[in-house]
Amino acid sequence: MRYDLDDLRLFVHIVAEGSITAGAHRMHLSLPSASARVRSLERHAGVPLLIRGRRGVRPTPAGTTLARHARDVLARTARLDSAVASYTRSPTAPLTLLGGGSAMHGLVPRALVSFLRAHPEADVTVAESRTPRTLRMLADGEADLGVVLDDEARECGLRTEPLGDDSLVVIGQAGGVLAGRTALTYGEVAEHPLVGLDADSSLRRWIEKHLGPHAPVARHRTTVANLNVLVTLAAAGVGLAVVPRRVVDPSRPLDVCELREPWACRHHLLAWGVRDHASTAATAALAEHLRQAAVAGPLSRNGLGDLVGQLPVPGSQEAPGAEDGGGLFAPPHLPPADDRS
Repeated sequence: MRYDLDDLRLFVHIVAEGSITAGAHRMHLSLPSASARVRSLERHAGVPLLIRGRRGVRPTPAGTTLARHARDVLARTARLDSAVASYTRSPTAPLTLLGGGSAMHGLVPRALVSFLRAHPEADVTVAESRTPRTLRMLADGEADLGVVLDDEARECGLRTEPLGDDSLVVIGQAGGVLAGRTALTYGEVAEHPLVGLDADSSLRRWIEKHLGPHAPVARHRTTVANLNVLVTLAAAGVGLAVVPRRVVDPSRPLDVCELREPWACRHHLLAWGVRDHASTAATAALAEHLRQAAVAGPLSRNGLGDLVGQLPVPGSQEAPGAEDGGGLFAPPHLPPADDRS
């Protein structure tokens, strides 16, 4: 049978969202139109593809198989489109890098500073994006690289590699309620006043998703939009905060305690897009700068001001790594042009 690409894309969205309504919204279709397309797919397949229930839909075994192959077909189509488009693309077209909130706090800025200083001919478009959206954009050929969470990127079908720890910890004022403590459950954390990120933030949603409907009742004294502000409030004793470990500046007067929950152990992955642009030397170079940034410590309270101060003007003789190949912000050593993927 012949498959319509829009039908396949709709089906993949429905499976990902667990809802025909949400899938239709993603495709800008009415619910009746989306339902008719699904029924047409099932009629042509000769088997049910979705199990419909009060709380949404889930794929049958046949539906799971269709969704897996549909993702592959759509990825190949995106690569085809990109390969043809590459003949009209400017050689200096910007790279697109996506990442979640914790990645944007230190990892991405550090990598951007070093990469852009080392590659003055390159441009990068950066956007904050939750892991599911990042994976969709990478698979659809709309981005080159993404920093994603491993728990949400399993079996995504994209090329990925480990990038570093993004585990969650509890922080509070030095000498405060965390003094002498080494680990707390979230239930124990919730016994104290908290400060947190806005309800729409990726970190807040992550925590609430894993706590589920029986989460302990917590008192948030305030919520903010910025991790730096959140850490400052916690350090001032306004309340405890749950934050990624890598945003904690060791020089700051804070007590840090492990969060004893299975879901608190998180790791960043570097995910590659399917578009032809993602195989360029510039993309490989940006990926290398992200790897270097991932092994560096968190930014200090002065943030990027200190970071930029460490970097010499490109082309100067004092550039780290210019002669000895070392240095945190040295331009990555790329293989000869013929060997670059």
